[in-house]
Amino acid sequence: MTTWSIREVPVSETVDGNWLLHGYTDAINDVIVSTWGNHDFERSAAEILGSMHDQQYDRKPRLVAVADDDADTPDPARVLGYSAMILPLQDNTHTAHVEVGVRPEHRLQGIGSSLYDTSLALVRESGRTQVTASTDHSVEPPDGPGTLAPSTGAGRVAADADGPRFALQRGFALEQVERYSVLDLPYDAELIAKHRADAEAQAGPDYRLVSWQSHAPQEWVDAYALLLTRMSTDAPLGGLDLEEDVWDAERIRRTEKQWQDRGLELLVLAAEHVPTHTLAAFTCFMEVPTTSVFVHQDDTLVLREHRGKRLGMLVKTANLQRLAVERPSIRRVGTWNAQENSYMLAINVALGFHPAGGAGEWQLKLG
Repeated sequence: MTTWSIREVPVSETVDGNWLLHGYTDAINDVIVSTWGNHDFERSAAEILGSMHDQQYDRKPRLVAVADDDADTPDPARVLGYSAMILPLQDNTHTAHVEVGVRPEHRLQGIGSSLYDTSLALVRESGRTQVTASTDHSVEPPDGPGTLAPSTGAGRVAADADGPRFALQRGFALEQVERYSVLDLPYDAELIAKHRADAEAQAGPDYRLVSWQSHAPQEWVDAYALLLTRMSTDAPLGGLDLEEDVWDAERIRRTEKQWQDRGLELLVLAAEHVPTHTLAAFTCFMEVPTTSVFVHQDDTLVLREHRGKRLGMLVKTANLQRLAVERPSIRRVGTWNAQENSYMLAINVALGFHPAGGAGEWQLKLG
């Protein structure tokens, strides 16, 4: 029987020689492929290390379960599973997010439990009173016996699937279900143009579009910070006990440096409210270094006080048109939405996104 020890992945200057980091990355990618059946979410060691370098706003411990070896061979294949933690340091300091994964061929041996127990001890030592976690599924189960709905009543997970069963056995409650949707490119250009024209007519002359890549123009950095802050409160949270996560210009600039270190690129498009010279809505794509055919549709938000003007449709269609021109190699766009977010889901369906899986969002209150 395999035995193992739990080790922390060191934060090295470069990926060279950091075999625990490479094993951690390989284990993550094995879990991704086994869950989703494709490579869209795969990560690289350099991108992960770039994230670990910046821990100003979140502490990010990374643990691995390493197969015991008398020779202690520095072989990434010895990494059997992993745990990733996010411990906020500025806001929401009552909570921690924990992700645990085990390579498919090493499951049902207690490795996941060992990683989870070690992680939970660290979370408790940090003074947290709540833990959140996610479980992914490539197909949402149909309504019926054996499924579990969140406190919102929107969406389902299979209660006997590995992830949900693991969470339920440890006292987690299902608080939200997110839908994962994919848009295949090239899209229907006439359809996207019509939706944009209709949205522009509804929005009227008080709104105009502005765009940038990963570095926000100084003119908009404070307004962008407000949008990111409001993203933490205006987007549906289901039953998750999360508070406002405050952004400012300094945090944006630091995060932009982190994106650069990770090899990420953003395509941001926002709607300016011309009379007040503020930003009323935004959306963005995130490019990752592991693929040239897939992008994440990252955050999209319309401020509450500007809703009802079809700004969500406007910024999304305009950024899709921009993507087709500036990144013609892209063939898929993936996006996540809370199942209770009927407005944004309706926009995505109208644009041609189709359901491609989802995730359960779980919460545990620590005694």
